Amino acid sequence: MSRLDRYIGRTVLGAILLVLVVIVGLDAISAFIDESGDLSESYTALEIGLYVLLTLPGRLYEFLPFAALIGALAGLGQLASGSELVVMRAAGISTGRLVWMAMKPALLVALIGFGLGETLAPQTEQMAESRRAMALNPGEGVTGRYGIWNREADSFMHFNALEPAGVVHGVTLLQFDDDYRLRSALRAQRARFQGDHWLLEQVRRTDFTSWATRRSEHVTLRWDTAVTPELLTMEVVSPDRLPLLDLYRYSRYLMQQGLDADDFELALWRKLLQPVALAALVLVAISFIFGPLREGTMGLRIFAGVLVGVSFRISQDLLGPASLVFGFAPLYAALVPVLICLLAGFVLLARAR
Repeated sequence: MSRLDRYIGRTVLGAILLVLVVIVGLDAISAFIDESGDLSESYTALEIGLYVLLTLPGRLYEFLPFAALIGALAGLGQLASGSELVVMRAAGISTGRLVWMAMKPALLVALIGFGLGETLAPQTEQMAESRRAMALNPGEGVTGRYGIWNREADSFMHFNALEPAGVVHGVTLLQFDDDYRLRSALRAQRARFQGDHWLLEQVRRTDFTSWATRRSEHVTLRWDTAVTPELLTMEVVSPDRLPLLDLYRYSRYLMQQGLDADDFELALWRKLLQPVALAALVLVAISFIFGPLREGTMGLRIFAGVLVGVSFRISQDLLGPASLVFGFAPLYAALVPVLICLLAGFVLLARAR
């Protein structure tokens, strides 16, 4: 029986990895073409290639559930086309046993993907976004399209780019009073984190009163704030690519500042539930092979898998913003598509027996 486990596991795992390579490869090529629209003297084709390369771990993590669904359909479909599944069942192997054999490689992929999303992907994503921001916006002026915006009490801040070493470039600080009148505007070429404060360099500051303005320049200036490089990293990297602990900490920080943290809570629940979502999609794939697609062609199985995967993603993309608009808990937005897939998989398997 262990030999049969290895055979089914190797077939399903190989199909999942093949589909993952194809999907991520196509997505990387698409990303390179899309980024080429921002080509400039500082953002060269080499920089674009490095950006796409550094974002590959995040892309692998993002497409794992979809690849697991299509790969399971392709791998088990290959066994079904050769009547191997029929022979296994005729030999007395139960459907539940076959389901578990096919599920084990998917769970292995889910475990590896979870580790990737918690360790390598966030680090390389931060490096990629930092390099991209510095190449696209090397100056110190404020832009609305690139860079990082943040708020602390009555101060608003913008940073053009953040380096992993705790150095930010192109700093702009805007401070308002209780009546939302601008009290001061500060621009600095860069800032370095010193453990409990920031040291601003090449500073130009303008203070506003009701009747005059006063401008001053400083080579260096101390800036005391609760904002740390770790907190700024949360703004650089997409919430879906952040580690669980960072998502939890930053959502608490936003709540303390009176800001909306639903995006990060939604990403937190999606990340927690991704292994379950992957298993649910693989269960749907298995139920298709033992049920309505038992006699179908490989092309039909792939089409059905793409249809289910796209429907699952669309439901996530619709329920996520809906939870922010209508105010229901982000947990429900992340959980409902997973529960629907699990229910559909169990119902189809029960009918196939």
